[in-house]
Amino acid sequence: MAPTPSTKLNFAPIKTQRAFEIICEQIRAQLAAGTLKAGDKLPAERELAAEFQVSRSALREALRSLEVAGIIRNVKGVKGGAFVQTAEPDRIVQAMQDYVHLGDISLAELTEARLALQDIIVRLACERASEADLADLEAIAARTKQESDVEARYQCAVEYYAVLARATGNRIFGIFVDSLSAILHEFVQGPDYEMLQQSLIESRFKLVRHLRAKDSDAAVAEMRKHLERVHRHVRKNSKAARG
Repeated sequence: MAPTPSTKLNFAPIKTQRAFEIICEQIRAQLAAGTLKAGDKLPAERELAAEFQVSRSALREALRSLEVAGIIRNVKGVKGGAFVQTAEPDRIVQAMQDYVHLGDISLAELTEARLALQDIIVRLACERASEADLADLEAIAARTKQESDVEARYQCAVEYYAVLARATGNRIFGIFVDSLSAILHEFVQGPDYEMLQQSLIESRFKLVRHLRAKDSDAAVAEMRKHLERVHRHVRKNSKAARG
């Protein structure tokens, strides 16, 4: 039945894709299918342009776009060309940082995400952590006690959470943790930032004891209590910095 005159139809405008976008989509599709893999070299520009039936300028625009996205790297020289990149977690970390800058993510949102993520990580670490993982966590906590500089202590914390994520055996958690640590770093910088209390550092030793005992409920509770205190500390310093 035809719509009445008062009915408003919301049609989306039709946009024609540019050639370079279609080239990018096809190359990404080959990666998804496994036809292209990390380290593979793409055919020469002349061959690719002929295969896609596009101009060399359109092809170069596509290759530049893929390079910026971290999918390929262009190597100059006789043995050069466009090569498929290996995965680089740092690019994901940077992308998340950029998203926070553009979207104005709040400290409260960061806290909520961090608490939820660490709940999962701690439970998995209770099941999967090796003795080497636990020894590394204890060593980092011990080193933190000896540091008297805010930045040095922060770097110890980054290492601690990275090892904890590693203990899950799932590298995706490591990427998420690194991203959140990088974002949190912006809240703990500045000459007037106060040091973390010793009680917060001692909590890291308690967590290792719970992990070693495979007491996931106690470990999660300790981590949650620790992070809530850390974020109260960060929030207090952030407010003081804003004056």
